[in-house]
Amino acid sequence: MQTLYEFDFRSSHAADTKPNLTEILDRNLAVYAENVDDVDFVRDLVTGTNKDEAKIDGLIAPAAPDWPIDQIAKIDRAVLRLAIYELVIRRDVPPKVAINEAVELAKAFGGDNSSRFVNGVLGTIYRQSDFYEPEEDKQKQAVKPPKPAKSAEPEAESAPKAEPEAQA
Repeated sequence: MQTLYEFDFRSSHAADTKPNLTEILDRNLAVYAENVDDVDFVRDLVTGTNKDEAKIDGLIAPAAPDWPIDQIAKIDRAVLRLAIYELVIRRDVPPKVAINEAVELAKAFGGDNSSRFVNGVLGTIYRQSDFYEPEEDKQKQAVKPPKPAKSAEPEAESAPKAEPEAQA
C-alpha cells in the first residue's frame, strides 16, 4: 500500500518524469525486509494493482459516484486499488477478508471517514460482482443477536437503599 501511495503521490507531483514503480517497491522492500515474509506476493500485488489501475478505477467510479477518482484522498485511493485488485482480479483471498484488511488499513492510515468510505465502496463493488454470495450475508445477519428494545417510558429511579441496621 505504501508503494502504491508513494507512486501515486510522486506521479501527481512530477512535472516531466514519471517515478519508477520498481525502484520505489525495491526501496520499500529493503526498508521493511524484516516484516515481509513473501516478497513475490508483495511484488505481484503492487505490480498487478498498477498494471490494472484503469480497470480498477473503472470499478471505483460507479461505486463512488459523488467522488471522482482524482478527488479521492491518495491514501484511500491506494487502499481501494489494492483491495479491489485482491477482491476482483486476484481473487485468492475470501472477499470479506480483503474488505476487512482494507478497512483496517484505512483506519490506520486514512482520515476520520476513510474506513467507512473504503468499506462502502468495496461493499458496493462486491455486491455487484458475479461472485457475490447473498446467502452468506443472510446467514451472517441471522446470527446477529437482536438489539434490545428501548422503552418509551423513562426508567423509574430506584428506591433509596435502606440503611443497614446497626448490630448491638
